[in-house]
Amino acid sequence: MIYLLHIIILIEIYAILSISLNLIAGYTGILSMAQAAFYGIGAYVAALMALNFNTPFLLNLILAVIIAGVFGALIGIPSLRIKDDYFIIATFAFQIIIFSVLNNFVSFTGGPMGLPGIPQPEIFGFVIDNHWSFLILGLLLAVFTYYFSKRIVTSPIGRTLKAVREDEVFTQSLGKNVAALKVKIFVVSAALAAIAGVLYATYITYIDPTSFTVNESIFIISIVIIGGAGNLKGSILGAVVLVMLPELLRFVGLPNAVAANIRQMLYGGLLVAFMLWRPRGFIGEYSINRESKK
Repeated sequence: MIYLLHIIILIEIYAILSISLNLIAGYTGILSMAQAAFYGIGAYVAALMALNFNTPFLLNLILAVIIAGVFGALIGIPSLRIKDDYFIIATFAFQIIIFSVLNNFVSFTGGPMGLPGIPQPEIFGFVIDNHWSFLILGLLLAVFTYYFSKRIVTSPIGRTLKAVREDEVFTQSLGKNVAALKVKIFVVSAALAAIAGVLYATYITYIDPTSFTVNESIFIISIVIIGGAGNLKGSILGAVVLVMLPELLRFVGLPNAVAANIRQMLYGGLLVAFMLWRPRGFIGEYSINRESKK
């Protein structure tokens, strides 16, 4: 039972991450390679505040969201002036920079040794210290992320984001400030990713830089693509599929080394298959590949 609860909590974490990425990749048509960086920023802010200052969970959550949003603005304002492949390279560079800082700033982040002993949350006197309570906390944060994002995408702002995705020049000709809009949604996306980071850090009680690598960003992109870009429910479905899929291999009886390799092969095979035969994923409304835009 504990194992099943653990898997559900992971699904909640990745659902938050994929929803945050879907706002920019699926609804705005901007593919970012830096989502794991914002995920890591949220985790490290919450961990460092709790370990060094013993601050309450809710304050750490708010600070993590704000700081990740600030970093989102810092990378978004200059990078969103460029497009397509150049923007992907810029976010990839930011991802590498954040990982390098986390890995090498040993006196502050613990470096490769990470940060152990992160306190578990206490909210209004209620200590969250077991799988059931973390499942409920993760569910509340995931539901908040989903409905907050849904309010955005169903509002006039959301319709403008879709217009930017389909034809940025035409949207500008209608008098919309496209640059400002892209920066704002990028900041929101970064801030929401930090929520997942805070939940992960306090749940695992230990973090290190290897949890926030480029591979993690690629995994989050995979969830969005397979679940369906441009559909928030697709992000949840994608998280369920890609988190559950490698776990099913445990029941096949393969050695751990082989299972790890097969896991990577499955991810790659699924991505190739979906991009070739179903570029919109399971229930997506938008295809990230270039041919579908023409």
